[in-house]
Amino acid sequence: MREDVQSLDIRDVAANWVNAQVLARQIDERVKALADLSDTPLFFGRLDYLHAPGADRAEGAEGERFYIGRRHVHDTDGDPMVIDWRAPVSQPFYRASRKDPMDIALRRRFGCTGGDLTAYEDEHLSDPAEAATTSKLLQQEIERPRVGPMRDIVATIQPEQDEIVRSGLSGTVCVQGGPGTGKTAVGLHRVAYLLYAHRERLARTGTLVIGPNRSFLHYIEQVLPALGELTVRQATVDDLVAHVEVRATDDATAAVVKGDARMAEVLRRALYSHVTMPTEPVVVVRGSRRWRIPAYELEDIVRELLDRDIRYGAAREALPQRIAHAVLVRMERAGEAPDDRVQDTVARNPAVKAAVKAAWPPVDPAKLVLRLLTDEDFLAEHADGILTEEERKTILWAKPVRSVKSARWSTADAVLIDEATDLTERTSSLGHVVLDEAQDLSPMQYRAVGRRCTTGSATVLGDLAQGTTPWATRTWEEALAHLGKSDSVIEELTAGFRVPTDVITYASRLLPHIAPGLTPVASIRENPGFFEVRTAAGDAEVVAACEELLRHEGSVALIAADPRVPALAEALTAAGVPYLSPGEETTAKTRLTLVPASLAKGLEYDYVVLDEPRAVVDAEPDERTGLRRLYVSLTRAVSGLIVTHTAPLPPQLS
Repeated sequence: MREDVQSLDIRDVAANWVNAQVLARQIDERVKALADLSDTPLFFGRLDYLHAPGADRAEGAEGERFYIGRRHVHDTDGDPMVIDWRAPVSQPFYRASRKDPMDIALRRRFGCTGGDLTAYEDEHLSDPAEAATTSKLLQQEIERPRVGPMRDIVATIQPEQDEIVRSGLSGTVCVQGGPGTGKTAVGLHRVAYLLYAHRERLARTGTLVIGPNRSFLHYIEQVLPALGELTVRQATVDDLVAHVEVRATDDATAAVVKGDARMAEVLRRALYSHVTMPTEPVVVVRGSRRWRIPAYELEDIVRELLDRDIRYGAAREALPQRIAHAVLVRMERAGEAPDDRVQDTVARNPAVKAAVKAAWPPVDPAKLVLRLLTDEDFLAEHADGILTEEERKTILWAKPVRSVKSARWSTADAVLIDEATDLTERTSSLGHVVLDEAQDLSPMQYRAVGRRCTTGSATVLGDLAQGTTPWATRTWEEALAHLGKSDSVIEELTAGFRVPTDVITYASRLLPHIAPGLTPVASIRENPGFFEVRTAAGDAEVVAACEELLRHEGSVALIAADPRVPALAEALTAAGVPYLSPGEETTAKTRLTLVPASLAKGLEYDYVVLDEPRAVVDAEPDERTGLRRLYVSLTRAVSGLIVTHTAPLPPQLS
């Protein structure tokens, strides 16, 4: 298939050089999408239908066989050999059961090692005599070692996951899922499915995956390309609101206030306070004639634009045209016949431009936010009845700032500037947005993401128990309201595929203290996993635990409270144990990653050493946030976990 594309001759096809460039790029993208993956087989399953799909199911009608794979594959005649996993005919591979066989006589799973076919397993779903069994191949695929970046799960999608993956483009879906339930994979595969089912529409409107940090995005970046999808953009929330350079960090109290949804109304008030009612008439001179628009009529025009509640910038652009229209009405009454060109000329008249500047001046969003944060009286005026005096003092900057460029902006400030920018000019909307680790966003950050999908839909992924910011989401209903998607469907995943039974059971001791209403994850892994809690006399014993786990196959992580990372890095170096930072790919020689607890969210490793749980809790501003950070750190292991501690363990783990 790739060679066929590469052999295409487009020299005499394109009408001009621009079309030729576009066509050449499309061909190049198609070749990239058809790249071979050395360790990835073209198919992983087979379905034998009792009757041909869509055909009359009369007695004696012949069935049909389909091979299911990551990509559609056809032969030299164009006939399908492998059916894309997203096609409707592939759906029974994930959903069929003995209770509901969906007209499937046989479902076959193929097992591969390094790209070679090594096993297969059959289920005769329509045969009542065959007893139901657990798929060994499915279990092996779920439990195989995690080395390198995240991989797709097309061979192991479960029925409840498939239902979310194949949900329609028009609706927004929120997925609450505990550690290892596959919510990130579900979100990425839903994007792949939507691009398959609505390719033309999403090609026009675009898709975006939003992750919590660069390490996380690097970890997941190969999933969609492996499924042939190369056009999905990836970003963090900070990337979306990068209007200014972020060089400062707010304390938790200030960040909570700045991230509160009430700040949107403060900004709106401050912005529209620049609009003043005209007190002088506008006199437009054209030739020997003078056309006068009185102040009261100008005031009516300004009030009408305010009542329409359109963007500040759009209203400012409309105002000169409205004034010009009023002049043209007078011209027509005087017997003239002006056209659109005359109206545009009048709108550019110096008198009209001066009146517009006086009544509706241009406002720079960054300067507006800067004034709010540095001018106590300005903030008090526009936050009156919204923020308390104490809250206003919390966000006011102590020192005056000369300009936008010299200001030391924080992440929360950048989000405020993004809100102000949207009040001035509408933010472009995408067709679909995936928001992962959403529980850590502030209401204002939700609003920033929601602006990117006002006319599209979203997939919101997260776990309320893993919220580790002071402003962490309390309920999904509240979060979705800030996102502008109150009518979303909320789904919950409770079957754990990643974390071993013993590990998730231990970590779940924290749930009553951090998220009392959530259902604990139930691990479906047959392997209970390796789990041990050890008292360590010093850093040397922590390093020894890492060396012990490195004797196993797969990736290893040493997770520690952020303040502990330098000392552990020094201990690893002194012991001659090479290590990586989060986001760097493991190699055969270097399989250990030293992970600050603040960056552990969303990552997974075969084996984990968790250093000093008490320090992980104490590194956060409050105990609940610290316990949530500990819950995240405890649930990164796929096959085994060693907890090492010198100080006593948090009592919640008892």
